[in-house]
Amino acid sequence: MAAWPSTRAPARATARRPGPETKPPACRHFRNGKLPASVSTEKAAMRNTRQRREQILQLLVQHGNVQVAELAERFGVSSVTIRADLGHIESQGLATRTHGGATLLRTPPQERDIHEKDALNQPLKDSIGACAARLVKPGDNIIIDSGSTTMTLARHLRGHREVTVMTNGLNIAWELAHAPGVELLLTGGLLRKQSLSLQGSQAEASLGTYSFDTLFLGVDGLDLQFGLTTHHEAEASLNHRMVERARKVVVLTDASKFGRVSLHRIARLDQIHTIITDEGIGSDYREGLQRLGIEVIIAESPP
Repeated sequence: MAAWPSTRAPARATARRPGPETKPPACRHFRNGKLPASVSTEKAAMRNTRQRREQILQLLVQHGNVQVAELAERFGVSSVTIRADLGHIESQGLATRTHGGATLLRTPPQERDIHEKDALNQPLKDSIGACAARLVKPGDNIIIDSGSTTMTLARHLRGHREVTVMTNGLNIAWELAHAPGVELLLTGGLLRKQSLSLQGSQAEASLGTYSFDTLFLGVDGLDLQFGLTTHHEAEASLNHRMVERARKVVVLTDASKFGRVSLHRIARLDQIHTIITDEGIGSDYREGLQRLGIEVIIAESPP
């Protein structure tokens, strides 16, 4: 594999697990199988906001533009709420605000089921996973995000020794379940079946007491201006939390993801240390990433 050195050399530190003196989190009791009204209402509001923004984006893709007044009537919310929704979509580089509405700038990539993703560019993904596995050393404590490219990393870690892996991906956990040299931790949380990923407040809270050497992150889009993005808000929120808990962030992506922007941002590019990709990366992206101080590793194409 070829590597372009970064101008930045992130410090390494060993992950620390909470000792026995750590105060355990408070228990929350849910009686009769129901969440407290305040928690239930908050989650419903977050879900409604996400669903509304995704539907607004779908309307933008279908029609090319939308009007605030029409959207407010359609969704039964105020014009202020719709303007906030359009502002969020604009911040992701997908639309531009106009007087009384918004116009589509670029079409976001279509989200695929995890099983469909597995079948796409599989040889390239395997080469990327093999390169990533070479960065993992005995004693490392790492996070592996859910995804089809990161799953190939998990396969190449089966023979590693003295490695601790935390993941939110059921597919990742399955690949490492019988690896004798890998200690496996799962985040917990709500299962999103389309991506086989665990997410939500429980998953995010599980990261709070750990510090990891490296995060290996998969993405749906990587853009020089808008950074790393993904389709689903809860996944973006969890991924952002992972970035905060890791000393080094390594993105695993095939070159088809460059220039794509999905609805929800994970992180800025200046929060990333290394990107492992394939030979399909354009010179504009390779040079642009290097200017940002990001190490670019090119996995050799399979024979």
